[in-house]
Order: sequence, then C-alpha cells, then structure tokens
Amino acid sequence: MTEIVTVTGPELVTYADELAALLVETVEEGASVGFLAPLARDDAAEWWRRRAASVETGGHQVWIAREDGRPAGTIGLARESLPNARHRAEVTKLMVRPSARGRGVGRALLGAVERSAPGQGLSLLVLDTETGSPAEALYRSAGWTECGSVPSYAMDPGGVLKATTFYYKMIGPLADRASQ
Repeated sequence: MTEIVTVTGPELVTYADELAALLVETVEEGASVGFLAPLARDDAAEWWRRRAASVETGGHQVWIAREDGRPAGTIGLARESLPNARHRAEVTKLMVRPSARGRGVGRALLGAVERSAPGQGLSLLVLDTETGSPAEALYRSAGWTECGSVPSYAMDPGGVLKATTFYYKMIGPLADRASQ
C-alpha cells in the first residue's frame, strides 16, 4: 500500500539519503529532473538537505510516497513570494522509483499536491516536463492543460538538449469560475 506524507524540514534531512537513492535511480533511468548522469549519491543527498531550510520556512513543500517504509516517489511544490504571484505555485521534481512506476504512485503524489493547494490559498499550479516524456500522459489524463513548448530548454541526463512542455491547472474556486 502506498502512503503519501508531507515532510517537514527536519524530516527531509532524515530522509535525504533514501531520497538521494531515488533521485540517482531516476536520473540513471533517463528522467529529466534537472541533473546530469552520472549523479553521485552524496551530491544527491546534499541537494535534498539544502531543500530543508526552504521547506521549514514554507517556500517549498515536499511529499513522499512510501511503500513498505521506503520512498517510492516524491513531489515538490515551490511557492511564489512576489505579491502578485502568491496565488500560484510550481509543481517540482515528481519522481517515481522505476520499480514502482505504473501503479498510480505518480498520480497519487500529484493528487496530494492538487488537494492541498486550495487550503493554502493557491488557485493556479504550473509545471514543466520534457516534451515527449511518459510524464506528459499523466499530466494530460489528470486534467492539466498544455500551454506551450520551448525547444532546447533543458538537457536530459545524458547532456542532450531537449524541448520542454509547460502545463497549468486551475484549482479550487478559480477552476470553478473558469469552467462556467
């Protein structure tokens, strides 16, 4: 059974080594999540530890999907601090362990973020993903709207420039008004 939990900054530090293994495995499998291969596990763990301060101050949130006590996936939400943008946030680093893919872990993580958004005063979520990646099917089937692509936006783990597609989803009352 998959359990989705939100983690605090100190908990993120505690999970850093396990999340580093997830990040390294994800990058090795070719997912474009901002890192180039080979990614050293120590570097990945340090990246997670550095996120803890922002999680503690509310700039970021992190959810972990646990299966049998072990992280099977993770997702983040980066809050905007500018006064005219506090209604929106960016979904970041949706990663699912390759052995856990195809079982709804990614959808459960995405759903957790979407359900938490209205209670935080968020009405618009945005994200980006490598054009043509398997993640695009998930986002489309979860009701996200494609709003464009940028060629050569980011490198894949092998260092090859790839296009990136951007998506958005209106949440809560804003979504209700938009559908009328």
